[in-house]
Amino acid sequence: MSLTISGRKRGMTRIFDKTSGKIFPCTVIEVTPNVISQVKTDENDGYKAIQLASGSMTPQQKKRMSKPLAGQFAKKNIEPMKVLHESRVKDVSGFEVGKPVDASQFPEGSYVDVSGISKGKGYQGVIKRHNKGRIASSHGAGPVQRHMGSTGSIRAHGRVAKNKGMAGHMGDEKVTVESLKVLKVDLEKNALVVKGAIPGANGGVVFIRKAMKRG
Repeated sequence: MSLTISGRKRGMTRIFDKTSGKIFPCTVIEVTPNVISQVKTDENDGYKAIQLASGSMTPQQKKRMSKPLAGQFAKKNIEPMKVLHESRVKDVSGFEVGKPVDASQFPEGSYVDVSGISKGKGYQGVIKRHNKGRIASSHGAGPVQRHMGSTGSIRAHGRVAKNKGMAGHMGDEKVTVESLKVLKVDLEKNALVVKGAIPGANGGVVFIRKAMKRG
């Protein structure tokens, strides 16, 4: 099982494929080497996992860091970092604290799943949030063309069904895009280029893992 590593979305571009003669839209992800900050075992923690840290901190951010977290980094002789996450593994042998993990585990032509926090859209109506249809604009409908209409049901005694699509907060939630093809890996520039779009704004933190549905 490959490790999930963190990176930052840097924007979209396009790549021309000389073989097929096609242009593919793609996203550039900055993947600075993640450092193994902790190895969790069944004996000590009850499960097997690898904790990774990434993203350098400014001096001011280091001052605001909690003492327990600062002590954890100091104990392992690792520079404090912004992002901490875990990857479940079947075998923890071969993993050492302080060892870097880069994007070389995702070779060109392989497929990855990318997770991130989508852009927040604020409070939105049912048309934008759930792709509902409009109410008729004529025959006395009035200024309610973009309203959702009836929410209850006569057969259900006016009860509103669970999970009914209504207006509300949209976006700003975890989204995973599956099976994105890796078009290019540049370890010198810490760049990973994947085909298609990924969630989040430019500069947002994303997590990359081997595609679950590609074996």
